[in-house]
Amino acid sequence: MKRKVSAWLMAFAVLALCLTGCGSRTEEAEPASAEENKETQEEQSEADKEDEMTSETAEKSKDTAILVVSFGTSYNESRDITIGAIEEAIAEAFPKYEVRRAFTSQIIIDKLKERDGLEIDNVQEALDRAVADGIRTLIVQPTHLMDGYEYTDLAEELEEYESSFDQIVLGAPLLTSDEDFNQVIAAITDATADYVDDETAIVFMGHGTEADSNEVYEKLQEKLTAAGFSDYYIGTVEASPSLEDIRASLKEAGCYKKVVLEPLMVVAGDHANNDMAGEEEDSWKSVLTADGYEVECLIHGLGENEAIRDIYVSHVQAAMGNMTK
Repeated sequence: MKRKVSAWLMAFAVLALCLTGCGSRTEEAEPASAEENKETQEEQSEADKEDEMTSETAEKSKDTAILVVSFGTSYNESRDITIGAIEEAIAEAFPKYEVRRAFTSQIIIDKLKERDGLEIDNVQEALDRAVADGIRTLIVQPTHLMDGYEYTDLAEELEEYESSFDQIVLGAPLLTSDEDFNQVIAAITDATADYVDDETAIVFMGHGTEADSNEVYEKLQEKLTAAGFSDYYIGTVEASPSLEDIRASLKEAGCYKKVVLEPLMVVAGDHANNDMAGEEEDSWKSVLTADGYEVECLIHGLGENEAIRDIYVSHVQAAMGNMTK
């Protein structure tokens, strides 16, 4: 009997130890909850930092702003993915500063207001607004391709406001330095590389100008050819090289069956949709089709190209480097 009691006591002791062990495993699970609390605290800390950065950005943007000046377009979709995309790229690169918009074409400004109820400042209105808002340092970045009449007019207008700001600096247009030309060439050839073959010509249609700066088109052509892009051609709507020059070059080459057309303009607007790709008999598409080529039109503004947007961002950075401390 004593042996049975002793065996029962030992069994109860083992059972008690097992229950105690289960309890200890439950207690070991508690650190996981503490880890979760730590992660939550870290997430909250990151959120607080973001709030602080947002607050700091808002504070720093009160007296400095970037004004992006474009010719403008009434093509809403193209405007958003070209001019709008350039503005967004600049805003992302320089989060401390507010990015504002102005157009130089009053005709487009008036059309957008009447048709869409969309109000966009012209340059004078944008400058007056900046003064009224207490902006003391203004960086102006145009989306122009060259320093033609539009660019020089902008520079002259800014001079009249120099006394209204502590500093006002003007960024360079897209095609300014040799490095700009090289980067533009890389951007447009990379974007159209899939169309290149021995029987296809890639033709870019620029606007053209009577100003001396029209030479940028010839320079771009020379650099393309020198870089080995012999199937690429640059023409303009309103200057030289003209469509007739392009036709002569294609005929002289004698190897092309297809022509790919694309605008050499920030926005794919009226010129791209009508002068280049329109169905009228004098459009580039119709003329080249009549010449016996298969013609494909790419309705893409340069502003859609990320590499092009990066050049404008770099020009803003260079303009900031010209500011006095």
